Amino acid sequence: MPQRRPAAAEQPLYEVKANLFKALAHPSRIRVLEILAARGGPTSVSDLLDEIGIEPTLLSQHLAVLKRHHVVSADRVGNAVFYELAHPKIPELLVIARTFLADTLGAQRAQLETLRTLPPLPHA
Repeated sequence: MPQRRPAAAEQPLYEVKANLFKALAHPSRIRVLEILAARGGPTSVSDLLDEIGIEPTLLSQHLAVLKRHHVVSADRVGNAVFYELAHPKIPELLVIARTFLADTLGAQRAQLETLRTLPPLPHA
């Protein structure tokens, strides 16, 4: 008999958190979030397309993932759909991720510089 998948309310918190990070795990989705954070309010799909430069169907798929995981919300006005961040802390999450990345790259740069100071090895 197949196992029943637990409802969202029954999922362990770490699993819900992992799914959030999976939703963020694509460069185009991060770019969407950065644009929405920079604009600070509802942004039309056409404006997102202009800034991101990917195919409309691909953007639609990425927006659907973000919406399904409650990272963005959407509002239809006539024929246009506007997206915005679903939580006011998302920009802070993006800043923390960028800071972590900068710190990690800085440490790697320091390690690379240390490697360059080592004496040369003989060729085999």
